[in-house]
This record gives sequence, C-alpha cells and structure tokens, in this order.
Amino acid sequence: MISRLLVVAGSGSYPRLVVEGARRAGVAAVDVLAVKGSCDAATRRAADRAFSIAAGAADKGVAWAGSMGYDGVILAGQVSPMSLFRGGFDPVVKGWLAEMPVKNAHTIFGKLIEEFSRSGAKVLPASCFMDGYVPGAGALTRRGLTEAESCDAKRGAEVAADVGRHDVGQTVLVKSGMVLAVEAFEGTNAAIRRAGRLGRGSVLFKAAREGHDWRFDIPVAGLKTLKTMKSAGVTALVFQAGRLILLDRDAVVAYADRHGIAVVGVDSNLPPAPLRP
Repeated sequence: MISRLLVVAGSGSYPRLVVEGARRAGVAAVDVLAVKGSCDAATRRAADRAFSIAAGAADKGVAWAGSMGYDGVILAGQVSPMSLFRGGFDPVVKGWLAEMPVKNAHTIFGKLIEEFSRSGAKVLPASCFMDGYVPGAGALTRRGLTEAESCDAKRGAEVAADVGRHDVGQTVLVKSGMVLAVEAFEGTNAAIRRAGRLGRGSVLFKAAREGHDWRFDIPVAGLKTLKTMKSAGVTALVFQAGRLILLDRDAVVAYADRHGIAVVGVDSNLPPAPLRP
C-alpha cells in the first residue's frame, strides 16, 4: 500500500494525471518534485506540496527524496533530450554521464533509478494510477485501418521491435512498405515531421520494446502528437494495446475523427503496462 508518493515531474499533462490518479486510488499524500523549466503550474497545484530541482542537480533530488521517506517515486513527463548537451550539471551527475559508454533512455534513466534505490526511494512503474489512459485493442476512432495501412502498421511493428532491442526509439513511420523515419534522440514529433518531408500518407507505429522497464520512457501520445501527424500528412496512429499512455483521449479521438486519422490499438502478445504498484 502506497500512502506517500512523490512524482518527479517533467513537462506536459502526464505528471498531473498521475497525481490525480493516485488520489483517486486512495494515496493519502502526493508531492511533486518539479524539474525546473519543464513542469507546469497545473501539476504543482495538483500536488499536496511542490518542490523544485534543476535537471543538472539530479543527484541532490535523489538524495532528498531518499531522506523524505516516501513509499514510492514515479518519474513522469518529458525532459528535453537536448538538456543533456547544454551543460550545467553538478559534478556528481557529470560523473554518472561520463561512466556511460552508451547514452540512451535505458542507460540514463536506469542509472537514475539505481541511485534512487540506493537512497532508499523505490521507483514505481510510470504507468501506475493511469487508469483510463492506457487503451486496449481496437479502433478508438470512427474509422479503422485500411488494408494498405494495416500492411504498413505490420511493417512498422517489425521494425519497431528490432529498433527497440537497441534502445534507439519507439516510433516508426512507414508508407507503402518503405520506412520513412525511425525515432532517435530527437523525439516523436521531430520524427513525424521528418517523415512528412519525405512523403505524405504514412502510418505511425509506436511501441515499447519487449521486456520494457515500465519505470521510465513509456510510449506516450497526445493531442500534440495528432496535430503534428496532421501537419505531416500521417494518416494513422497504431500502438500496442495496453502499452501506451494516451493523453487527452477525448480530444485526441475528436480531432482524429475530424481529420480522418485512424487511432488503433493492436495486440502485441506482450504484457500490458501495470496500473498499480
């Protein structure tokens, strides 16, 4: 049973939804450790107490969280990948990064979770308390996939599985069997725009790798994703059922229906993201 929860909050509505979901689940106290320059005011207001930390001072945040005796910690929301190249890190954090011959979400967040555990703070799956935001199989929109889109989605799933083994990214865009873009460090929306420059009419497939560590880097989509897709001419968003956080669900579906974009979950035969610790 979790009675005192800390949400380490990056950008977007995701951290606020975790706070609200934890309250609905009966967690007595939910605090936020806001990443400066990322976490919004709405997330801070939703918490019982809000504290702040600079991304470059992660070591101090970890030590503080461990000293506060929280039952669990959840990492939610985005921190710009480019912040890793802008300096401003404490010497301890610089040491963490220098020790990593390979830098990606699994190595960076894996190190952060290791340090949280060492401090005495247990990191929980980031999907916890997100009931209603993890859609299952089937079309959420009025239209499902065309035959051509289904073929491209299948190709996207195959490529995403291979890419996931290398921890490169979670998003693949395919048109007529051709891979137009694979998400790398730049993020989903940048990959979508890159695909749009090569051709309109592609399908976006988003996937968590087999054996994914649900404590970080969960696939997420929202209204901003759909708007970027429309601008780039992407006709369908396909995802693994039970393995993606869909923010702004009602707004996403309404927008997709209005613009003829299909939003569809497909069964991957992989375990779903956990909704409770």
